[in-house]
Amino acid sequence: NDGELITAISFPIPKRAAYMKFKQQASRFAMVGVFIAQFDGDVRVAVTGASSGGVFRHAGLEAALNKSFTPEAAAAVKIDATDLNHDIHATAAYRANIISVQTQRGVAIALG
Repeated sequence: NDGELITAISFPIPKRAAYMKFKQQASRFAMVGVFIAQFDGDVRVAVTGASSGGVFRHAGLEAALNKSFTPEAAAAVKIDATDLNHDIHATAAYRANIISVQTQRGVAIALG
């Protein structure tokens, strides 16, 4: 609003986190990127590069990882490819698989 000044911005620091990037080989941009963050009592999973709508949170992965923060819990989630990109680089089904695999790897890394 007019006349207001932002003096601080704060973000909670996760207990554990990982960012996994599956690169498109020619451009090195993320064909799929997955960020996993575990906070006290909450897990968030954000996906980039896989959808024309930009970055989105994956509710199914978040629900599963809130119950059990393990690669196995992430592997049990079916990733719907309906709204994912498909182009010369990858089909929507392939991108869905990448989301699953990168989430599993990210959780394993976050667990140390």
